[in-house]
Amino acid sequence: MIPLSDDNPTLHPPFMTYALLGAIVGTWILVQGGGMDATRLAATVCDYGMVPGELTHGASLGTGVPIGPDMACVVDDHAINIVTPITSMFLHGGWMHLLGNCLFFWVFGNNVEDSMGHLRFLAFYLLCGLAAAGAHVLLDPGSPVPTVGASGAISGVMGAYLLLYPQVRVKMLIPIVIYPLIVHMRAWIVLLWWFAVQVLSGLPQLMSLRREVSGGVAVWAHVGGFVAGVLLIRAFEDREMVRRRRAVADARQVFD
Repeated sequence: MIPLSDDNPTLHPPFMTYALLGAIVGTWILVQGGGMDATRLAATVCDYGMVPGELTHGASLGTGVPIGPDMACVVDDHAINIVTPITSMFLHGGWMHLLGNCLFFWVFGNNVEDSMGHLRFLAFYLLCGLAAAGAHVLLDPGSPVPTVGASGAISGVMGAYLLLYPQVRVKMLIPIVIYPLIVHMRAWIVLLWWFAVQVLSGLPQLMSLRREVSGGVAVWAHVGGFVAGVLLIRAFEDREMVRRRRAVADARQVFD
């Protein structure tokens, strides 16, 4: 299921959501070359992606990880490694990776920002991203494989949305091959379904302690980010703003 929009209007322009989306897309185009140059793309992933084994020193220096034809990331001890949990949040591995993350962020991010304010939202987003990175490192501390993507931080936004607006209707696309189906579902169903998929996808990896069984997706980073969002939202929300937003949402449902 793919979220398309929600029936949850904002009371203020979500400037930080726009800024973060701009930073993510801008990084993809200006730093990573929009995926047009495989060598440039690989270099950004290797240099600025988060490698658990580099942070924990659990991977041997010089270990190579193939990431394409005649290309490999090599474990190193460069000083920049310490900030890769942040830099990796703005990198992506391909267009579908980028567009999928941007879509989820577009649907859920503006409402969470509107519930706490611009600067609080930025801090919340980054903390959720760091929590997601921490979960990934905790699960596989010696991994030499670089991890990139905004999905950990966005998962935190989704966890916050679950607690803030569980009854809001979300417009979902179910991509059936013959006839794509569009349905409206409560946010709590959409978000708990998504969370369950992440956990179930990650269980084989957790039980076998082999990262390759998850298909190359850092699902436990998603889980860690989502849980962080659930735990942090009460400390970041503006309760008066949330009350006003819920009143508007309730009024819309009465007249619909």
